[in-house]
Amino acid sequence: MGKKILVIYTGGTIGMVKDEISGTLKPFNFEDIYAHVPTLKFLKHQIDFYTFPVLIDSSNVDLKFWIELAECIEKFYEKYDGFVVLHGSDTMSYTASALSFMLENLNKPVVLTGSQLPLGVIRTDGRRNIINAIEVAASYINETAVVPEVSICFENKIYRGNRTFKNNASHFEAFLSPNYPILAEIGIEIKYNKDAILKRTQKKLSVIKTLDNNVVVLKLFPGIHPNMIRSVVETSGLKAIVMETYGSGNAPTDELFIKELEHAIEKNILIINVTQCKKGSVQMEKYETGKKLQEIGVIGGFDITTESAVAKLMYLFGKETDVLRVTALFKTPLRGEMTIDM
Repeated sequence: MGKKILVIYTGGTIGMVKDEISGTLKPFNFEDIYAHVPTLKFLKHQIDFYTFPVLIDSSNVDLKFWIELAECIEKFYEKYDGFVVLHGSDTMSYTASALSFMLENLNKPVVLTGSQLPLGVIRTDGRRNIINAIEVAASYINETAVVPEVSICFENKIYRGNRTFKNNASHFEAFLSPNYPILAEIGIEIKYNKDAILKRTQKKLSVIKTLDNNVVVLKLFPGIHPNMIRSVVETSGLKAIVMETYGSGNAPTDELFIKELEHAIEKNILIINVTQCKKGSVQMEKYETGKKLQEIGVIGGFDITTESAVAKLMYLFGKETDVLRVTALFKTPLRGEMTIDM
């Protein structure tokens, strides 16, 4: 007998079929999964299914959902060897990032997947994605998981979840990870990039269920008014700003703009500098426009994605109250979410 895998259906396109009467898409009963994906019968693993009581479109993902999902994995953690999470693709990178931080000392595969076309459609990419995700979740060598981390399986590739972003809404290859190599490529065989995969820990799983969403994303654009910065800074309870800057971490040097950022830092609001570029890293010391941010106390986010930065801040502020402590932890790679020696 192979491994025991739990497939968790949370909602999203992958679990939809067309109603024969109305013609609209509706969630299907996963007891009928073998009718839609008959190949699953040939996998030599025990595959069980758990469906969330309330299915959601991934656009409605929130902290409550993340906690519920983490608790579900915690509940069944000792019973199963791996987990496959069926999830809408729109916010999958956010959820993968959040889980990577919430599931401390993870030693088993948690593979998120979904599809661009519903499972009930002839040309769906969902069948292949589910099968690939299950195979990766069940991949062990000498009782050690090959991919003991939170990953995303899409279009024959396995990515580190907290390194991804959704890049395409109309092609099957929906995700990219430009700043970190793929963990595996699935062809005739599954070729694992073992040097890129996180190493297994000997510690016991600890699930963090306290998150703090007093975080905001601020995207810079030419002509942004300082008053807009002020309105964000004055948000009640705000603890951190993920500021999407230009290029390698550059921003306007306008005196009023800098003054508003200084005002935020004086209020103990942490400002993280991430680049709007999809590939590359923040290097504030490179240009004068970045140095100014560094001088006033803005924290460089290296090559972290916006999705991962948001999730990491929610996780850190859920655990820590001291901004200096959060700052130190943010600048430290915790789950392989960023590269600092660039």
